[in-house]
Amino acid sequence: MWTAGSVGQAQTSPTNQWLITLGITDSSPAVGSDGTIYLGTFSQKLWAVDSNGVSRWQFKTGSEIKSSPAIGGDGTIYFGCRDRKFYAVSPKGKKKWEFATGAWVDSSPALGRDGTIYFGSWDKHFYALNPDGTLKWQFETGGEIVSSPAVGADENIYFGSHDKKFYSLAPDGRKRWEYATGGQIISSPALNGDGVVYFTSLDGFCYALNEDGSLRWRLKTGGATESSPVIGADGMIYLGVNSFLWVITPEGTKRGERNFYLFDPIYASPTVVEDNVVYVLFDNSGLVALDADQHTVWSFSLSGHSRASPGIGADGSLCAADRYKDNVFCALNTRRSLARTPWPKFRANSRNTGHVNETSH
Repeated sequence: MWTAGSVGQAQTSPTNQWLITLGITDSSPAVGSDGTIYLGTFSQKLWAVDSNGVSRWQFKTGSEIKSSPAIGGDGTIYFGCRDRKFYAVSPKGKKKWEFATGAWVDSSPALGRDGTIYFGSWDKHFYALNPDGTLKWQFETGGEIVSSPAVGADENIYFGSHDKKFYSLAPDGRKRWEYATGGQIISSPALNGDGVVYFTSLDGFCYALNEDGSLRWRLKTGGATESSPVIGADGMIYLGVNSFLWVITPEGTKRGERNFYLFDPIYASPTVVEDNVVYVLFDNSGLVALDADQHTVWSFSLSGHSRASPGIGADGSLCAADRYKDNVFCALNTRRSLARTPWPKFRANSRNTGHVNETSH
């Protein structure tokens, strides 16, 4: 059951526009230009849901889908699956092609300006596919890849691996550089549009690297979740650190933190919208909206275990999933568009393309 909550000093709460039962999901929704919402579920289906909450179609796969879909310029939907395949599906729900890898594909795809599709696999390889589904190149790392790649304005690609290293590759697949950390990298990077990349490692640090791979700064957080950094309108970095939302300056100094329940972790990535309001999804207590001073704007209770980062529609509607009790998916009438920053949410924009050029700063 979804209800308006009262975490902290909430002023007003959004209301449901609609609910639909989809099944358990860790897949963060992508929203098309026509308002159609796409996400995968553990019930082996990619769903397309109209902006009014009605199922448009379901595409059946051979296993669970954790990968978050990305929408190409022609409306094609790209995503990975635990049946070891990567899929391209048309806006009408028909399979365009599939590509077989050697293991699960939990990594969410990023799309290059030329239509190249980038993703990693548990088979320890990072893949680049042409728009027709043929292999462009592959790059082997020393560990499984669940980190979702980011593509910069120069089309260079950035991602982490279970081998404890963070990589930058050129568009032709050549390794530009690698940076060794002290732990596996399971979260996904954010790009600030000026050559700086932010990411976290299970060694408990948040890193900022320069365009050439040199260390700009690192900050000890002690974090150990998949929550990935995002960037606010003032250049601040927002990050879920265990049970806290951290605010970090571009210079690498912790500016503040906020939590609501001590043992309520944040697995999803924060989302920054207009007026520098930040949406935070806690695993058990639900959604909270915070202003720039970390005061509660509103809260919305979920039944628990909500780990997929929210999607934001063109009209500012917020799309979120409840993983535990009812396995429902909901749109809230929040009416705040994404902040115009280089990386305001997981996968950078509403279409989940993972490309910094599709945002402004």
